[in-house]
Amino acid sequence: MEVLVIGAGLAGVTSAWYLAQAGCRVTVIDRQPGPGMETSFANGGQISVSHPEPWANPAAPATVLRWLGRSDAPLLFRWRADAAQWRWAFSFLRECLPGRTARNTAAIANLAVYSRNELRALREATGIEYEAGTGGILHLFETRRELAHLPAKLHQLQKLGIHGRILDPDEAISLEPALAGLRPRLAGVLHGLDDETGNAHLFCTELAKRAEAAGVRFCLNSILQSFDTINGRITGVRVLDGARRAGVLRADAVVLAAGSYSPEIARPLGIHLPIYPVKGYSITAPILDPDRAPRLSLTDESRRIVCSRLGNHLRVAGTAELNGYNLEPNPARSAAIVKWIEDHLPGAADLGQAEHWCGLRPATPSNVPLIGRTRVDNLFLNTGHGTLGWTLACGSGQALSDIVTGRQPRPDFPFLLDKGR
Repeated sequence: MEVLVIGAGLAGVTSAWYLAQAGCRVTVIDRQPGPGMETSFANGGQISVSHPEPWANPAAPATVLRWLGRSDAPLLFRWRADAAQWRWAFSFLRECLPGRTARNTAAIANLAVYSRNELRALREATGIEYEAGTGGILHLFETRRELAHLPAKLHQLQKLGIHGRILDPDEAISLEPALAGLRPRLAGVLHGLDDETGNAHLFCTELAKRAEAAGVRFCLNSILQSFDTINGRITGVRVLDGARRAGVLRADAVVLAAGSYSPEIARPLGIHLPIYPVKGYSITAPILDPDRAPRLSLTDESRRIVCSRLGNHLRVAGTAELNGYNLEPNPARSAAIVKWIEDHLPGAADLGQAEHWCGLRPATPSNVPLIGRTRVDNLFLNTGHGTLGWTLACGSGQALSDIVTGRQPRPDFPFLLDKGR
């Protein structure tokens, strides 16, 4: 089977890898000069199995209202005359209902556990190196009120097959000495034992090399122009290559894994995807003092900021901004991350040498990604992963490969298995 994958980020490269492993002949196209150059480039580095609860939950509306008017708020709405943004926002509110939140949490958890297992299997089989850390993630809580909810949260995670433990401040500092300076403000910690970290961009580029060695063809610097269709089936994809030469790529199946740009690509085919771009920010800085830099990944639950140690650098990321496809950096958003580093890990990193980045996460209102078939007979989706693209990458790629090749995907997840979308 000939398969064309649109997008060379985490979703596209893992899709290509698993499709090739299933015996397909795969071509990947992307407008960038290399794999993983957009959303996958400088994310928070976390494979966060222990955080399956979506943004859309019963507490979210009140939290968002509390943050309104703050330019440094963890979640910032830039209201626009944009019908897609308003549709997304209303759908988001609907997904905050308790029943929907419970359903979405279970779906994300099932895929996250499966994906973590697939990542470990891939790592063992290939020896791929990407600055991986397997010590878990420490979720930091600074108030007694937050801490009071931890036993119920841990019980829920355990019901979903996710392992963790609650640590008091002294236990947390014993495990991660870099937290010693936070002792006066630290109420408690949830240690996600199944979590990992790693450099997503490095993983993407290294897996792409292995995929290419396995026969996958990468057409980079290529711009998708349009689709040729006959009787509800894609017969060709028109592209401009790096030399701006026009051509048509043929395939038996097409996989759309273009992140936030998936709705724009799918719309001419009559497919309307409930995905909206959510801008995230990160800072990557060289480590100055290894003793002050945490070995384990951190998540500040109240500020929605994460920190991962990637080789000799600290990656600190967070915030979410709904402002359409605008990629212009907002200095207040980056400044909030810098302030967090100065407050929580003073002296750990050389902020004068920090690299600032922002990128668009493809978010569905439910945070549940879209994986599977569409009403176009041979078009498949692997997109809409929001903040969990790295967490869900390998599981999504393997499940997508199963669907394309006619096999039943293994995790209990609402895959798009019919042609009704």
